[in-house]
Amino acid sequence: MRKSTTLLIIIFCSILINVSFAQDDPLRSWNNDSLKGSIIAFVKSVTTEGTSTFVPAEDRVATFDNDGTLWCEKPLIQGIFAMYRAKKMIGKNPALKQKQPFKAIASNDMTYIKSMSEQDLIKLVAVTHTGLTEEEYEKEVADFFANAKAPNGKSIEELVYKPQVELLQYLRANGFKTYICSGGTVDFMRAISTKYYGIPPEQVIGSTFVYVYKDSAGINDIYRTPKLNTFNDKQVKPVSIQYHIGKRPIFACGNEGGGGDIYMLRFSQGNKYPSYQLLINHDDKEREFYYQEKDNKSLNWAKKFGWNIVSMKGNWKTIFVAD
Repeated sequence: MRKSTTLLIIIFCSILINVSFAQDDPLRSWNNDSLKGSIIAFVKSVTTEGTSTFVPAEDRVATFDNDGTLWCEKPLIQGIFAMYRAKKMIGKNPALKQKQPFKAIASNDMTYIKSMSEQDLIKLVAVTHTGLTEEEYEKEVADFFANAKAPNGKSIEELVYKPQVELLQYLRANGFKTYICSGGTVDFMRAISTKYYGIPPEQVIGSTFVYVYKDSAGINDIYRTPKLNTFNDKQVKPVSIQYHIGKRPIFACGNEGGGGDIYMLRFSQGNKYPSYQLLINHDDKEREFYYQEKDNKSLNWAKKFGWNIVSMKGNWKTIFVAD
C-alpha cells in the first residue's frame, strides 16, 4: 500500500473518531482537560450502582449561583432591570427626576451609577421592584427580557454562559435535580429560569421582599412591599438551601468576585455523600472580563479546601451562548 494511501486512511479514521467524540460529548464547550475529566468522573462515580460512591437519585442535588456563574454579572443584569424600571417610573412621574437615584439615572450620570454601593443598589432594587402586584411585576420582567439590551448591544439571553447550560443538562441527564441559589431576587430569576437554564421556577432560591395578600373591594392579589425579607448571599445561602431543599447539595457551583458563594460550597463539602465544588474564575479579559476580589478570599478558600476552579480563559472553548 502506498504511503499516501495509508496517510489518507489515517486522516479519515481520525476525522471519524473526532466526530464520534463530538457527538458523544455532553460538555462540548469545555476544553478536553483534567477539569472536564474530573466533572465526568465525579458524575460517573455517584451514578454507578453497586459502588461505595453511589448516591441515590433523590439525593443528587446540585445548586448553582446565578450572577457570574450562569450568566455575566458585569454589568449586573438585575441592575440593568432596576434602571429600566426607574426610567419607566420617571416617565409616569417626572417629579422623581429631583430625587436620587432617579436624578442620576434620568441624566445618565454614569459616575454616580458606577459608584453605587451594594446598599445603594439594594435600595434602588427595592424602590423599582415593589409597589406592584405580582402580575404587574411579572409583566414588567417579561417586557424587559424581551426588549432590553446590555451595554455591549447583546440581548440578555446572549449573556448566558454556554458551558454552564451544558453542565446543567449533563447533570440532569444523570439524575441530578438542579437548583439556582442566588442573591438575585427570586421572582426576577424565575421569569427566565426555565427558558435559559431548564430549571423550573420552584427550584429557584433567591432574595425576597415582604409580600402582603389583599382581598377586598375586588382586589385579590399579592403585593410587593419595599421591605427586604431575605438577602440570599454569603452565610444565608446554606440556610436558604436548608429551608427550601432540606438537603446538602452534592454538587455546588459559584464564582469568585464578591465572596458570596463560598459558604454554599463549604456547606456542600460537609455532605455525607461524595461531593464536588466548582468555582468560576473571571480571568478572561478578552472574551468576558477580568476581575478579582481584593482579599482573594474565594480563590484562597478554593485552594485551602480543594475545590475545583474553572479558568474561563483556559477551560472554556466558548463562553456565551451567542458565540
